[in-house]
Amino acid sequence: MRFSVFLNARSMAPDKDRQLIHDLTDHAVLAEALGFDAIFMPDHHFNGYMPIASDSFMFASYLAAKLPRMHFGFSVVSVPLHHPVRFVERINILDQLTDGKLMVGVGSGTTPEEMIGFGVNYKDAGAVSEANLALAEQLWAKGMEDPAIEIDNGPHKGRVLQRIAPAQYTKGHAPLMPVAMKETSTRRAAENGWPAFIPAFTPPKIGGTEPMKHVAKYYGIYRQMLEEAGHAPDVVAKALDWTTHTYQCVHVAESDDQAREELEIILRSYQDAIEREAEFNARAESDSANKKTDRTPNALTEDWIGTWCLYGAPETVIEHLKPYEELGIGNILCGTTTGPLTEERLRLGNQTLQLISDKVMPAFKVREPA
Repeated sequence: MRFSVFLNARSMAPDKDRQLIHDLTDHAVLAEALGFDAIFMPDHHFNGYMPIASDSFMFASYLAAKLPRMHFGFSVVSVPLHHPVRFVERINILDQLTDGKLMVGVGSGTTPEEMIGFGVNYKDAGAVSEANLALAEQLWAKGMEDPAIEIDNGPHKGRVLQRIAPAQYTKGHAPLMPVAMKETSTRRAAENGWPAFIPAFTPPKIGGTEPMKHVAKYYGIYRQMLEEAGHAPDVVAKALDWTTHTYQCVHVAESDDQAREELEIILRSYQDAIEREAEFNARAESDSANKKTDRTPNALTEDWIGTWCLYGAPETVIEHLKPYEELGIGNILCGTTTGPLTEERLRLGNQTLQLISDKVMPAFKVREPA
């Protein structure tokens, strides 16, 4: 089973952004040195959640030059916010720079505030996303002499006459990893032989204390579709190798008590940041076109912790993850910088990287040289 790092920190003020960029760079460098397999980043705008995620492709390109062994992924790109031409161009550039070590998580977005900043209504996000993905496939397939591709999708307009440059490195293009929750998303991953994100909850409830029940359900559906799609065995194996279960907050300490105490400190700070952002979210939801239909529980509730957190002493973390390994999950994505990235928060994140590398990874994988 692989272990990857999800860079998901927050900056609480403009004058904190620069230090966050440097701290996350150092955290990623440490992750590579300790044997982690990939760096994943989100796609967010305006609110201080991963300010460098306003263009994660740019930050990933910078890190790729420093960390040539690492894979890179996105969890996830909010497809409606990206013009399909720029979406395809950025993916192709990073696909070339990483020699194909790239996985692009895709989704329709979760935040009305971000949507209105790009001229998209939240209620239209799903339709704009599906149309953008269809346009992206046309752009990847277009040859120089093929008819022009017309783009007229929400705020995205254009007419592409020649081709996308540069060409992609990966055959077809880099895999687009969906969340395997909706049948259409699951089938897209399965039929293309792509990995998927396996969720630990079933809407409308975003949380709960029985995550494995949901993981097993969604993984089973995805794997059955993947195996029935008629791919060669190596395609199936590669997809499962990177099929990912995500923890928004992973914290490992020498004892369970220490881990829980430090986790609550992390989550209190995280929840404070969420509540500070609520005023701007409310402004974005001031009309019916931008009303959210679901709500995430408070991060200090057992429902949130049970779904989104992995914590404890190394032995406890190993015991928790063994059923996921037995199920067939290929990649555990660890949010190791959740919340505002203070000096103390970075220390705790680095502590988690070290303990996972020293005491958790050996139970699940053979260490590969850097």
